Amino acid sequence: MYSLHRIIVSLFIILLSSAATGSNPYYLTAGADGAGMGSVCIMRPGFWSSFRNQALLTSFSSLSAGISYESRFNIGELSTRTAAVIIPAGRSSLGIIYSHFGFPHFRRTTCAMACGLKLSDIISAGIQIDYFLEKTSGEYSNTHSLTFEGGLVIIPAENITVGIQIFNPVPSALRKTFLPSAIRTGAGIKLNKNLFAGFEAELSSETRLLLRAGFEYEVAAKFLLRGGFCSENASFTFGSGYHFRSVDLDMGFATHERQGITTSVSMIFKIREKK
Repeated sequence: MYSLHRIIVSLFIILLSSAATGSNPYYLTAGADGAGMGSVCIMRPGFWSSFRNQALLTSFSSLSAGISYESRFNIGELSTRTAAVIIPAGRSSLGIIYSHFGFPHFRRTTCAMACGLKLSDIISAGIQIDYFLEKTSGEYSNTHSLTFEGGLVIIPAENITVGIQIFNPVPSALRKTFLPSAIRTGAGIKLNKNLFAGFEAELSSETRLLLRAGFEYEVAAKFLLRGGFCSENASFTFGSGYHFRSVDLDMGFATHERQGITTSVSMIFKIREKK
């Protein structure tokens, strides 16, 4: 028998989590590098970005694994732990990811498998199958959901990349459980060998139009600084990254006008180069 206090606290955490996500709460974490850039990621090659736009998987030439931890507003009950691996295979790459969000009275587990394929020198495409399991304490039943998402990357010029990504393009009438649908599009430009800037927009069935902008600047060899902005809650972001041999270490911070700061940390391990 669960006390009224536990039920109230659980509902409060669930509502706070939903309000804090900014975008689709079922999107996988963008990693600490993406978090530092305002979650601008669907056109920017990167380990965690590849699970936000699966076409980016083709940019990886080495077997890689990563772990990520995000603490929303430094509240343990709102933390997300994620692990993933990317396996290159010729003109295609495979990705597997596992993520866990929440606390004992409300948990969301996500498992996904993705594939990216290089269609030509300027176009890549990808698709991902997602499985969500939500567990709530008390008399609430567990919720299982299965859907898919996919993305496209176009390189119209050597220093310009355009990305398009769609999540859950399945009509609600055909589903037993509700999942929001979303579409994201954006473009990035490499202004010089050290500076990248990007802009993207997201439209979801659950939120108004969201706009994001971010940049990444290599201030010294293997050391990067990042910054960004998201229109949701007027959130400013910043972060840094360091590349050390076969390991990438990143940190990201995102502000919220009321709740405080969200902290992200991630590590990527490059295990073996593709032959």
